Amino acid sequence: MLDSKAAVQAWNDYHVTTYIRPDFVIERGQGMTIYDDQGHEYTDWVAGIAVNSLGYGDKGIAVAIAEQVSTGVIHTSNLYHTRAQSQLAQTLVEKSFADRVFFSNSGAEANEGALKFARRVAYDSGNPDKIGVVTFSEAFHGRTLAALSLTPKEKYQKPFKPMMSNVTVGEFNSIESAKACINDSTAAVILEPIQGEGGINVASDEFLLAVRELCDQHQAILIFDEIQ
Repeated sequence: MLDSKAAVQAWNDYHVTTYIRPDFVIERGQGMTIYDDQGHEYTDWVAGIAVNSLGYGDKGIAVAIAEQVSTGVIHTSNLYHTRAQSQLAQTLVEKSFADRVFFSNSGAEANEGALKFARRVAYDSGNPDKIGVVTFSEAFHGRTLAALSLTPKEKYQKPFKPMMSNVTVGEFNSIESAKACINDSTAAVILEPIQGEGGINVASDEFLLAVRELCDQHQAILIFDEIQ
């Protein structure tokens, strides 16, 4: 097993550099606390970048994972049924406003799927040229190319330009800006009800309702990128 120094060095030597990481190695976690291999404690205020909202070391989750792994089935494609997938889909629909769910591997992939869904709705409605997408200032929607196109930050976009075309950037929380951006050529409007990367900016109820009404008026799909 690699010690801390060797683990950090191996990562730097063999993995593509995308993030600058601190030089400690996480070994375990409990609740909202993670521990490195030297015994130092760190409070994880970002919940593993919003994917560990139930905390670390949850016994129920550990048992569920162990039971699933013991079946020998740890991954299936969209080609086959599993009870776990069906049960999760049913639970999510019954506990939310949704009529159906779509499983993705990441937030960026979910947003890409939502954009394709919006394009497909326009196409099936006889409007193949209805391809505009409206996003808002200070947004963060992911690092895949289409999701990055909806993230209006020059430092993220510059090395990968040109971005996806037909994207309009409105001012977050501005009803007047939303009115100016959303029109009959808009296939989708995407926004975060609570922006995280942008600085914990909360969309007002009035803004969200206005955007909903504008999407209905112009037959555009409203996408809430909500992980906060």
